[in-house]
Amino acid sequence: MKRPQPRVTIRFYLKKLLQFFFQGLIVLAPIGITLWVVLGLFNFVDGILPNIVYTLAPELLTRDAGGNISKIPGLGFVVVIVLVLFVGWVSSLFVVGRLVTLLDTVLEKTPGIKFIYSSVKDFLEAFAGNKKKFDKPVLVNVDAPDVWRIGFITQQNAHEFGMQEHVTVYVPHSYAISGITYIVPRERIRLLPHVSAADAMKYTVSGGVTDVHE
Repeated sequence: MKRPQPRVTIRFYLKKLLQFFFQGLIVLAPIGITLWVVLGLFNFVDGILPNIVYTLAPELLTRDAGGNISKIPGLGFVVVIVLVLFVGWVSSLFVVGRLVTLLDTVLEKTPGIKFIYSSVKDFLEAFAGNKKKFDKPVLVNVDAPDVWRIGFITQQNAHEFGMQEHVTVYVPHSYAISGITYIVPRERIRLLPHVSAADAMKYTVSGGVTDVHE
């Protein structure tokens, strides 16, 4: 006797759409906010820089037929890069570092802002911050006895879930910015000490087209 199939309702589809929406938001929010901040900062600096330069050294810039001050190509980009480097250096100082930590704590406890701020922060720190997560490439066995995926250890244990002998491994997808998080026993991973994290990521994202050490 066949088991009756569960009835698919409009609510089911709406729930799935909402799930996909939030999943897409989590993926796009860190990237979109980062690009928005960088481009906004560049446009702001590029807009006021010619007036500042013209005030300090009018002989360096000219005006067009409409009386507008001409821009120096690339100067705004250089200033933004220097500004970001300067902020990074200043934030590493002890006193400023304490203030940044205090602001970080406030933002992480502010309702509404906490979700977006912590997502952006964790995403950036995972790639380039002091808490790099994608720097330990491994082979992980999750599908079949002799089928392996390339991933990155993000947590050395899963004690929060009561699994001390398990590790958390993130497996990126090919030709995408998404991936899957697995919690697996330690014996089901193989370390790749002779493969750099960059090579492992390129190999995975390219679908195995890029050679390791290329």
